[in-house]
This record gives sequence, structure tokens and C-alpha cells, in this order.
Amino acid sequence: MGSYRIRQGRTLAGDFAAPGDKSITHRAYLFGAIASGVTAVLDANDGEDCEHSLAAAEMLGALVQRDETSLRIGGRDLRMRAPDGPIECGNSGTTMRLLAGILAGQEFDSSLTGDESLSRRPMARIMAPLRLMGAGISAREDRLPPLSITGGPLTGIAYESPVASAQVATCVLLAALTAAGETRVVLPGPARDHTERMLPLFGAALQIQTFANGGRAVTVQGGTRLRGTSLRIPGDLSAASFLLAAAASAPGAEVTVMGVNTNPTRSGLLDVLQAMGAQVSHARPRVECGEPVADVTVRGPEKLRAFDVPTEWVPRLIDEAPAWIIAATAAEGTSRLTGASELRVKESDRIVALARNLAAVGAPVRELPDGLEVTGAPVRGAHIEAHRDHRIVMAFAALGCRTREAMTFDDVSSVATSFPAFFDTLALLGADVEEVA
Repeated sequence: MGSYRIRQGRTLAGDFAAPGDKSITHRAYLFGAIASGVTAVLDANDGEDCEHSLAAAEMLGALVQRDETSLRIGGRDLRMRAPDGPIECGNSGTTMRLLAGILAGQEFDSSLTGDESLSRRPMARIMAPLRLMGAGISAREDRLPPLSITGGPLTGIAYESPVASAQVATCVLLAALTAAGETRVVLPGPARDHTERMLPLFGAALQIQTFANGGRAVTVQGGTRLRGTSLRIPGDLSAASFLLAAAASAPGAEVTVMGVNTNPTRSGLLDVLQAMGAQVSHARPRVECGEPVADVTVRGPEKLRAFDVPTEWVPRLIDEAPAWIIAATAAEGTSRLTGASELRVKESDRIVALARNLAAVGAPVRELPDGLEVTGAPVRGAHIEAHRDHRIVMAFAALGCRTREAMTFDDVSSVATSFPAFFDTLALLGADVEEVA
């Protein structure tokens, strides 16, 4: 991939299909790999992150077949094959954390590696419960990849996670499938529930208790076996969010994303855009892959108004925080996002990356320990430091829809991890997109 220059073109308008949901695709591949029989996956995310999960499934003995319309995975019924070397997770923290749960209960030793960015991301939050279950797991500085896992018999536990993390819960639940006895995972606050929606499609019986604060407890019996199934992956709202936020920020713009996941644990940005004055509507609601899906249209008002994101909303838009800055820079007044310290341990320190690049484009910004304060102002094109983070690139590329000067980038290769067709889609909707060598 070369690079791109983005500047204002025509008013954004049209419809598009987002890539398949990345979080759901990871789970479909890995759940299919440990199930019995064949799992058919349609409309999967074709980014590099999910390809690492699929390659890992093959390395562990799953049979993968592709054709023009779908992908089929022949599962191993929880008895994986020992890999012939370290399993490469690339930039995908989801791949590493979910695989750790699967590998902890196998009868062989394994190791999980990642790229430079992933090697800086903390893994202690999954290591702790796996050790309580009886797994042997070690890491650099006892928290950083690569991970070395000594597989063996596991015992079910009752685990109260200190963080409301869907990846922690999923890791423990996957380990629980091979553990003796019952496992109960408690999340202290709201977190994505894709695993709880998908495992029953594979035949797993879960007990789910929800709490008034949005947290939940999930219980599964050891020895639960999964059966292959057929899944159609809904569109990824996180990927679509940059284009929807760009539409909300442009008076008269109207953009529709077709067949996108509207899971309430993920749709916080839509609520924020609506609170800021954008028109957000849903059409053709349906259920796919156990998830609520709709065609979502965002229309840009004459002017957005500033809005402080409630801290209780933050778990529902943590990956969309880079898209939030697109709307915040277009709003009248000062908008704030706090309670988002998790942004510091994503593919980059996103708080730092967003603050520095916002300053470069002329947006008044203040970096906070756990978020950002952004005042609406005209923005200009600038050279963006991507920090090897796909969401930083997509945020400022979408912001370029409002700049007369070109928005340029030091590196756009990370976009291939989640939305390879992003720049083509941006051009389709009306941005002036120029590819450069």
C-alpha cells in the first residue's frame, strides 16, 4: 500500500457496506476451530487482524476452505494439534487473548508472539485467571508478550475480573470449556457481549446474570462441547464510525451504512452523535449472528453542539473515541471525553496520538490523564503521525473531508488490519482522495 492525500470534495452522500465486524469474525474463526463439525462463515472481516486468527486456527489443525462467497472451518472438537512453532498474532490483541484461553487446556506447550505494537500491550489481565485455573503461563516482565503457555488440566473457578473486559471474559470462558467443574466470570461493568451471543449458536448453554450497573456474571460447565454452525457476520460499526462521524460533521451530508451491527454494547458513538445534534435513524432492523443489525443513516445538521460524554457511556464507544474527535472539532463549544484511560494501551497511546495530531490540524485540544478535551474550530490539512494505528489514520483521513489543504500520513499500512477498502469507500462517498506512491 502506498499513501494518500485527503481533502474536501463534494458533500458526503451515499451508502456503503462496512467490512464484517472484526470482534465477531475473530470469535467465529476461533469458536469454529474448537467446535465439532463444520462452521460456515459469510461476510467475514478480511483485514489482517482476523487473518491472524484464521491462520492460528489452521496452525492448530483446523481445516479451512474458502470460496468466492464463504469460508468453511472444519473444527477439532476442543482437541487441537500442537503447532510446529510460535503462533504469530501480528497486531491483534484479540487473537492473542482468546488463543491463550484455548491453549491453556491443551495437552501441549505453545507460545504466542506479536508485532512491536502488540508486544507492548499488557497481558496480565488474562494471565491471572488462567493461572488460577491451573495453567502455566509466563511473559516478558510477567505481563508483556510473547506468552509461553504450558497446557494441561484446568479447574473451573469463580473469577471476579477487576476490569470490565470482554476479552478477559472470553479468554476465561474458552479455557472453561476444557476445565473440570463450573466456571463463573463476573464483569464489574458494561462490556461487549459478542461471546455470550455467539456461544449458544454453537450449542453452549450459558447462565447469564445481569446487574443494575451494566455488569454481568456468566457461568459455563466444563466439558461443554461446541457444534459447528453457519454464521453471517454483520458490518463493523467501529469501522463505519469514522464515515458516520464525518457525515454528522458536514451540514447537509447524508451517509448510510448497510447491515451494520447495532449491538447496544457497541453503539455509544451513535448516541453521542445524536446528542450533539446529528440525525441518526435505523431501517430494516433484523438479527444476524445473534446480533441486532440495521441500515443506519446519519445526517449532518447545520451545526453540531458540544457534548461531554458521560463516563458510563465510555465502555460502549472506547474503540470509537478516535471517530469522536471528528465530531468534537466541528461542534460549537468544548466537548470532553473522560474515563477512557484504556485508550493508552491500545495499538498506540491513543490519547497522546490524538492530542498531538489534533494540535497539528489546528484544533484546540487538552490532553487529560484519562481522555481529551476538544474545542470546535476550523481545521486544516497537516501531516499526520499514524503511530502504526489504523484508527488514528482513519480518524484524520475522515477529518480531511473538511480541509482545503491535504491531509497526509507518514504510514497508512495499519488500515489493512481492519478496513482494507477504507480509502476507496471514503472516495465513493465524496472525499477528494488521491493515492500517491
